[in-house]
Amino acid sequence: MLINFAWQSLLARKVTVGLTVLSVTISLLVMLAIQHIKQEAKTSFTKTISGVDLIIGARTGQLNLLMYSIFNVGNATNNISWKSYEELSQQKEVAWAIPISLGDSHKGFRVLGTTEAYFEHFKYANKRTISFNQGRSFLGTFEAVIGNHIAQKLNYKVGDAITLSHGISAKSFSEHKHNPFTVVGILAPTGTPIDQTVHVRLDGIEAIHKGWQSGVDLSQYGNYVNHSNHTKTQDLTPTSITAFMVGLNSKLSTFTFQRKVNTYKNEPMLAILPGIALSELWRMMGTVENILAIISWLVLFAALIGLCTIMLAAIRERRHEFSVLRGIGASPWFIFSLIQLESLLIVLISIGVAVLSLWLGLELTQDMLISKYGLNISSWIFSNEKMLPVGLLLLATMLISTIPCIATYRAIEP
Repeated sequence: MLINFAWQSLLARKVTVGLTVLSVTISLLVMLAIQHIKQEAKTSFTKTISGVDLIIGARTGQLNLLMYSIFNVGNATNNISWKSYEELSQQKEVAWAIPISLGDSHKGFRVLGTTEAYFEHFKYANKRTISFNQGRSFLGTFEAVIGNHIAQKLNYKVGDAITLSHGISAKSFSEHKHNPFTVVGILAPTGTPIDQTVHVRLDGIEAIHKGWQSGVDLSQYGNYVNHSNHTKTQDLTPTSITAFMVGLNSKLSTFTFQRKVNTYKNEPMLAILPGIALSELWRMMGTVENILAIISWLVLFAALIGLCTIMLAAIRERRHEFSVLRGIGASPWFIFSLIQLESLLIVLISIGVAVLSLWLGLELTQDMLISKYGLNISSWIFSNEKMLPVGLLLLATMLISTIPCIATYRAIEP
């Protein structure tokens, strides 16, 4: 009876109640979105790489090196020579090394030139190895292995031919048309940037750039002979790579080998620990996260104050209603419970709309977040940590609602 009475009372004031629901919904939606995206982004970044002791590239900031080599964000400031890679990868401290070459793309998706060591040693999440949904690893110069997201979005299958483009723009006028690649493998989904990457051999990267200079295909001008048909007889050993990942024989030698790389005399290089670089990223983002969290809580508090104000403003209009209820035998506790229940119903509706809106928004933007930022943000938002603010909101609603309850009691009691 009480619930039905409270519901009918809200329907009688649907315009005012609707605006209040909208205000609380927006406030709660902002707070839940900030908390959920922050946590999911950290999880997505953290699980992208596992088991790599050092990432080595041209000297730059450690965050920049981490972002472009692992997360497909940004660009390398310079390359490192193949000779330096060979020398460092053959040091006694090194168990394995994975060279990577970046700078090309396919329809907006990054191309990563590497070796079979990538599929053998690279791990993600909790040291999970890369596996194939279909096909196999690349063996030939012009064979490609594509990420799961690329296969789904572009509807590719094993055996399809693809053409790479110079640069990382979604639309490029510099395509390597003379050297198409054949898709020989499709990777299982990982929830990392691997899903949005085209993997080819290093000699394939070298082959498609024969006859290119400063991003220009010289063969189109007629004064350069294109040797694309003679790649089998050419030396396709890379002259340079973008970076390489290293696994060491002993964790104890991590800092020793890092210092050796950072003081390498042949060319300026930088070796970073992925975990430390990620910690620096979280420290940089920490202040922004805290500010956003404080703002969202203040906005939510303001919405609750607005709810309280509306309930207080309605007391004069409802004074006759409450007097009639008292006249037919309703106790003060009934009036108190009615006002509390009305406030809770408003907030519960707001919670439902906010959660549904956040889930729908994440479902609609999931592909965009994966494609553009490599972030796999789950749309599942129910967890103890995320529901804690909801519980606090309900408690705060009950406390704030006591103000109009007391005001109502004073208004109707002699």
